[in-house]
Amino acid sequence: MPNNDAVLLVGFGAPEKQADVPDFIRGILAGRKIPESRVAEVAHHYETIGGGSPYNRCTLALEKALAARLAADPETAGMRVYTGMRQWHPYLADVARNMKDDGVRSARAIVLAPHRCEASWERYLGAVRSACEPLGADAPSISFNAPWHGDPLFAEAVSDRAEAALARLPSEIHAKTELIFTAHSIPVAMQGAGAYADEFRASAAAAAARLGHPHFQLAYQSRSGAPGDAWLTPSIEEALEKSAASGAKAAVVVPVGFLCDHVEVLFDLDVEAAARAKALGLGLARAGTVGDHPAFVSLLARLATA
Repeated sequence: MPNNDAVLLVGFGAPEKQADVPDFIRGILAGRKIPESRVAEVAHHYETIGGGSPYNRCTLALEKALAARLAADPETAGMRVYTGMRQWHPYLADVARNMKDDGVRSARAIVLAPHRCEASWERYLGAVRSACEPLGADAPSISFNAPWHGDPLFAEAVSDRAEAALARLPSEIHAKTELIFTAHSIPVAMQGAGAYADEFRASAAAAAARLGHPHFQLAYQSRSGAPGDAWLTPSIEEALEKSAASGAKAAVVVPVGFLCDHVEVLFDLDVEAAARAKALGLGLARAGTVGDHPAFVSLLARLATA
């Protein structure tokens, strides 16, 4: 029998309509000053992809798939599945309160980020603890998942999405098509940046090995912050330029660091990176995020009961 009576999927969250974007951005900044021009710029990114993000919808679809998988197994049929967001509705504090009201005593929290650093791990753990603290002795006891960036089930889901993208390109250029795996760039000075880069490299290598595709690069995307600060490189634009210069005919961009579609994928890759590839004369196919791929759902089910 599982050690916990519930699973808590912990995500970032995203605005679902255009009108919510400014408040979402200011919530992320938590009082730090930013020019209104930057807020408007990011709001335009959301406008370009339809006004809001599908992140919450995709994450809730993952919750539903995981719940169905757990319910199908007599050993886990009684486990509840919840989803809480750090930066948007449903906020972790509200979800923790719902869990308490439902009588949940212990839960396994699964942070929906494959590669660990201060921003993608410690902040989430802190947010979960802060959500539970006001509940006192009635708060559910929360444990967290072990690393899974190199798990074969994750590699299977990523490689399947990449293979489907490669199939959209003409077969005669497959031999001259490079894989470019991407993850969110972070400051070089951030706690855990080295481990984050190592985990990114490991998950990309596992997926590429499964595909049997020898030509691949690692690239970082969606950097922000002060222009003078050092962030992890190369950028996706630099990787595309390298592919074109090497004689590649096309690239398959695989956002292995992103588990479901949101603005970093739909704008930064599908709009900006696609425009750069077109300017370079490079064919481009963007692999889907793992989302509710059956292999990934199986991985989450295992993490929930580990």
